[in-house]
Amino acid sequence: MTSALTLAIDVGTGSVRAALVDSAGRIVAIAAREHDQIVPRFGWAEQRPSDWWSGVVVTIREVLSQIPDAKARISVLVACGQMHGTVLVDDAGNLTRDLVPLWNDKRTIDIVENFEKANASESYLSESGNPPTPAWPAFKLAWLRDSDPEAYSRAAFVIMPKDYINLRLTGEIAMDEGDASCSFLMNPATRRWSSSMVERLGLDPAKLPPIRNSLDVLGAVTQAAALETGLLAGTPVLVGGADYPVALLGSGACRPGLASDVTGTSCILTLIAAAPLLDPDISNVATIEGNWGPFALLESGGDAMRWARRALLEGRESYDQLVARAAEAPVGSAGLFFLPFLTGERLGAHRNARAQFFGLGAAHTLSHLNRAILEGVAFAGARHLRVMEKAAGQKIERVIASGGGAKTELWLRIKASIYGVPIVVPVEQECGILGCAVMGAVATGQYSTLHAAVTGIVRYADEIGPNPAWQERYHRMQPIFDKLYFQSQSLYDELDRLVETPSSGE
Repeated sequence: MTSALTLAIDVGTGSVRAALVDSAGRIVAIAAREHDQIVPRFGWAEQRPSDWWSGVVVTIREVLSQIPDAKARISVLVACGQMHGTVLVDDAGNLTRDLVPLWNDKRTIDIVENFEKANASESYLSESGNPPTPAWPAFKLAWLRDSDPEAYSRAAFVIMPKDYINLRLTGEIAMDEGDASCSFLMNPATRRWSSSMVERLGLDPAKLPPIRNSLDVLGAVTQAAALETGLLAGTPVLVGGADYPVALLGSGACRPGLASDVTGTSCILTLIAAAPLLDPDISNVATIEGNWGPFALLESGGDAMRWARRALLEGRESYDQLVARAAEAPVGSAGLFFLPFLTGERLGAHRNARAQFFGLGAAHTLSHLNRAILEGVAFAGARHLRVMEKAAGQKIERVIASGGGAKTELWLRIKASIYGVPIVVPVEQECGILGCAVMGAVATGQYSTLHAAVTGIVRYADEIGPNPAWQERYHRMQPIFDKLYFQSQSLYDELDRLVETPSSGE
């Protein structure tokens, strides 16, 4: 007897991926198709939803071709996707604007800054659940209203990338709580659209779609979609989820006491909590299992090592060689600190933060600098985790690490010792795909709860615990790092003025 399969679709920033996952959580077929970002001017980033759909069609057909009788074995289709991409569709489901501003698009910075000047944080945090940032769809929608009024006026709904794929598959429209929670328009207490925020930003509430649970059946694959994709018409499609909370689920970070460290170019630190943490420096995303994921982001995570390879070595050594050099340096880098704010900070009053080395002496070598970079990212991460721990009133038991940074054992050992808790790494690093599979397993009755499905499907490599000697050293260093972080802030504005003002000789 052949087992049932879940078809998972992940609409990422760089590619669309489709995967078939069996009942044991094994990926038995996977395909990817890349798509480009369009950058018409500095700070803008756009994509065409039509490219996402083309990628979905190609990758579904590819995975179906890899497994015998696959389309008849698919019990459910579950999609997740990049967050914040603001898609406008009319009442027939057609795009009213071919290009969509993405999560990393900064064109709304003036709207955000004007909002911050006009509104105290205590007046909107409880209604929005989040501090303002150019990433949020609310501000993108305000920009579209003002800059492309024709597309805005024709739009019946604003939806997110995975919602557009679901619309093409089923003809139905909805948004999950994860995407809605990071729109700056959802009330975190009611998990419904906030009339207060909609009114404050001058938006049309009729354009906001229904908010539904990720595990709800949205609809079924239509005959037209079946002809394009090769799927069977009638295959059920779930509402699905935003890629980050789905990946949290697929990593096993799904109950209070657990935290997530996703280190790629940036470093996203998330604490699973029963309620959002309403703080101007903390963002909050609704998780699939009904909790919240307060999170903080370091713009430079793995990017700090990329900078070191470029700036210190002009690309002459590989990342493995950089890490090997770092391993030669003593714990604590002989008193050398690195503040990893190479591209500033995402939130708060000091988005113009700078990176720096502090404590340099004649005895320091390149090995010390490399290790200080790894330690500096970990110190900055630990500071964020402690802020969230204190606000949530709970201790972190374990950190689940994923992303490219989770492949560097030395970095994991440094982080475990600085964070002061064990770190585990999922065996399957396709956490978004696995999160979709977990959702599918519950929706089809294979498991009764998401927690049971995670226990049955998600597996981990060996646990990495804090090194007591390292931990003692880092415990003495963390307060100095924190002082450097706070005391440097008074200089950032002065540095800006220095850079902006040309000297008399220029």
